[in-house]
Amino acid sequence: MAGNSIGLIELTSVAAGFQACDAMLKAADVELVLSRSICSGKYMVMVRGDVAAIEASVAAGIAGAGFAIVDSFVIPNLHESVFPALSGVSKVEALESLGVIESFSVAALIEGADAAVKTANVRLIEIRLAMALGGKAFVTLTGDVAAVSAAVEAGAQIVGRKGMLVNRVVIPHPRPELLNEMI
Repeated sequence: MAGNSIGLIELTSVAAGFQACDAMLKAADVELVLSRSICSGKYMVMVRGDVAAIEASVAAGIAGAGFAIVDSFVIPNLHESVFPALSGVSKVEALESLGVIESFSVAALIEGADAAVKTANVRLIEIRLAMALGGKAFVTLTGDVAAVSAAVEAGAQIVGRKGMLVNRVVIPHPRPELLNEMI
């Protein structure tokens, strides 16, 4: 299946998560990327495909889940570095400056990470989603100070618009030991 668009629904209920996932897969020709429980008893479903299919799939999932929706998104043209960062397979040999965006919502964080990497010449290190984080999520990225500052600001604005921003930082000259702690 072709398509670089993704959609995600984050829910407060595991049972509603299964129901939403089924509705999403029945509504359109999409590929299931993940469907799993996450910390603090939440559930997330992510699908991939072409824009129209993703929009239909997410709409069906939201309609099927009702009260349980925490957050959702459709990203029509996902930056190619987001999936490796989600999988934890991004290769970064050294930190230039370090940027971190932290969110109360998995969905808002992925949107923010996509916006950050599209804004400036930065490399995503990792996108960590809700596991052992009390349901929160964060992204780490590196590049020169100006690029990281611009990227973090752009990503934080997206997350902040949803009221989900926990914090954001830019560390101009991080100690090399920090990279070992992140990977």
